[in-house]
Amino acid sequence: MTEPHGERFCLSRRAFLLSGGSAVTVMALGGLSQALGQGAALKVASYPRTKIGRVNRLKVDHPTTFQYPWKDFNSTNMLVKLGVPAGGGVGPDQDIVAFSTLCTHMGGPLAGQYRGQYKILGPCPFHLTTFDLTRHGMVVAGQATESLPQIVLEVKGDDLWATGVMGLIYGYQANLAVKA
Repeated sequence: MTEPHGERFCLSRRAFLLSGGSAVTVMALGGLSQALGQGAALKVASYPRTKIGRVNRLKVDHPTTFQYPWKDFNSTNMLVKLGVPAGGGVGPDQDIVAFSTLCTHMGGPLAGQYRGQYKILGPCPFHLTTFDLTRHGMVVAGQATESLPQIVLEVKGDDLWATGVMGLIYGYQANLAVKA
């Protein structure tokens, strides 16, 4: 490449790296803004509304179990009042949540593994995965790669109702009543 006066245009290594890095950043931000503009869609499987408890009977960090969406071992869930606001939480303080008690990695039983001081469920007895219940059941540590399925809750007066499931329940295809 030559300049208009016949001199050769020379790009220093620093200028090359800065211009290349700037170009990559601009392209990445353009893709990010498109992704943010579209938003992420969370899939929720809807099931018949089922009454699962009463708000006034819940005590902070004292979980109770219930069956939903089916009446079998694989659909055991835990309802708990965390005492702190949580993603997907309902109730006056947005702190009542419910999750499947089967680890998303290999279906290990998580019932009885709630750690109230940390607001986590686990560790799973198979591979020690733990899940943060304040953040939609996301993985804190361990082998699992998916968050716990969260039960969609609704409050009507003092009654708690389960209305759907966010995420795939271990052992089922697409949360259909057909085992994988």
